[in-house]
Amino acid sequence: MSLMQQDRIRNFCIIAHIDHGKSTLADRLLELTGTVQARDMKAQLLDKMDLEREKGITIKLAPVRMRYKDYELNLIDTPGHVDFSYEVSRSLQACEGALLVVDASQGIQAQTLANVYLAMAADLTIIPVLNKIDLPAADVQRVGAEIVSLLGCKFEDILQISAKTGLGVNQVLDRVVTDVPAPKPPKNPETRALIFDSYYDDYRGVILYVRVFDGHIAKNANIKMLATGAGGIALEVGALTPGMTPGKELQSGEIGYIVTNLKTTRDARVGDTVTVKRAHATEPLPGYQHVKPFVYAGFFPVSNEDYNDLKEAVEKLSLSDSALQFEPENSPILGFGVRIGFLGLLHMEIIRERLEREYNLDLVVTNPSTDYQVSLTNGEELDIKSASDLPDVSRVTEIREPWINGEIVVPKDYIGAVIQLIVGKRGLQKNLSYIDERALISFEAPLANLLTDFYDQLKSVTSGYGSFNYELSDYRAEDLVRVDFYVSGEMVDSLSLMLHRSEAQRVGREVVAKLKDVIPRQNFQVSLQAAISGRFIAREDISAYRKDVTGYLYGGDVSRKKKLLAKQAKGKKRMKRFGKVDIPSEAFTVMLKRD
Repeated sequence: MSLMQQDRIRNFCIIAHIDHGKSTLADRLLELTGTVQARDMKAQLLDKMDLEREKGITIKLAPVRMRYKDYELNLIDTPGHVDFSYEVSRSLQACEGALLVVDASQGIQAQTLANVYLAMAADLTIIPVLNKIDLPAADVQRVGAEIVSLLGCKFEDILQISAKTGLGVNQVLDRVVTDVPAPKPPKNPETRALIFDSYYDDYRGVILYVRVFDGHIAKNANIKMLATGAGGIALEVGALTPGMTPGKELQSGEIGYIVTNLKTTRDARVGDTVTVKRAHATEPLPGYQHVKPFVYAGFFPVSNEDYNDLKEAVEKLSLSDSALQFEPENSPILGFGVRIGFLGLLHMEIIRERLEREYNLDLVVTNPSTDYQVSLTNGEELDIKSASDLPDVSRVTEIREPWINGEIVVPKDYIGAVIQLIVGKRGLQKNLSYIDERALISFEAPLANLLTDFYDQLKSVTSGYGSFNYELSDYRAEDLVRVDFYVSGEMVDSLSLMLHRSEAQRVGREVVAKLKDVIPRQNFQVSLQAAISGRFIAREDISAYRKDVTGYLYGGDVSRKKKLLAKQAKGKKRMKRFGKVDIPSEAFTVMLKRD
């Protein structure tokens, strides 16, 4: 790799809502610049996982270097989903420009807005691109007007392309060269590079994707992370063209990869600053955050002998996903398992699918919950991850739950239905503004109420047109109670829920009614109850099977019948005392399935 003068480098990324054609556009750019030979080309080339291809989303971002008219273009393909917005913000930090891709048939969505705000905050040059103009449903004028009112650009500035057919894509490259500024010359002699992604390779160790801001990083240099303090060696440096191409060093302004000898991505987190021993920096690059999971769920193997496999699989996944936190958990009914923390529901869904596919595990996943901050009477502060960890109510002074700031973008006709949905989730609608034909509704709501099926309900009340984006705001003290569930008098702690007092009775009744459907009938009567600190608020009974013990009698005295029935009743009573109810694994996901 010959050293490039800094004014010939262009670093840019693509931001878009899910399924607006971001990965397809990246494919066309790779083809046009001759980075990938036609015979190696496949759709969504930068999406490496099968899961990404099936769901049509980008989960792990991937940088790639292209050559065009004597310029070096570095493209970062970013994930479009709300759970990964911190990773997106770090990728934007590594660039000077962004292509804003909007689907001409769907218009601007909530996630596009969120990412545009991030790009504006990072002070990037934004190039608007209207994609899918070849579709019959494309409405270039209307969607173009939305982009104009959002960015304040001219209608003529919007590039109209079709990434699928390749129409107008070379104009995109020309605009990147002319509009995106070159990297700024380095301010400091010390070396500083930003990690915008890191992953664990089974054969080579941790691989970092970095953008060098100051100085340079050569092969075999001693490197150090400023936030985690971990040190290592840069075994190999180079660029991705999509495959790894080693070079001698990474210069200031360039984007590339570093193969290190680190053992886990926890040592090199996204957003951290890399420096080298011989030109050691003390001041890190701005914006590093320690990403905290706020959705927790218990993962249990269906058969208990698979517990070790599950534990190993989660450990392996956490090597390449530093946001994943886990601890062992034990439940009297489900046996041994792992409680895992996630960045959001999509993150949870992906990890679950990867565990089931890549490691062939059969899993039972309990209802997802969030974390709560608890203040005790003796002045102690606790952070609990599941309702069953809540201490005795008499020792608790207050419980705080996380709230979010959310934004929903919908066509005007659906405003009423969406506001009703928000209020039904104990949310507060804050603001209502309009972008052309669409409404932007801002609101606050408790996170716990959005966990199970808020997104599905939003899609159904808006006929699939609503899109939703949120960020964590703060923890607020609320009147929260723990609702416990009893099956034939025994408390099942894995089913316990944290709820607001105003909703406890309704949800208690719903869950008990659902449990009645999933728990099979026994030979004796089974009671299902919901309780708040020992006071029962709901009950259902599963009636017993009745065996006809008098069927073989014919005629004769009625006292013979009564004697047999009394004997049966006695047996049932004894059975009820010693009988065990077998609770099927579906019972633990009742909250996830509505109706």
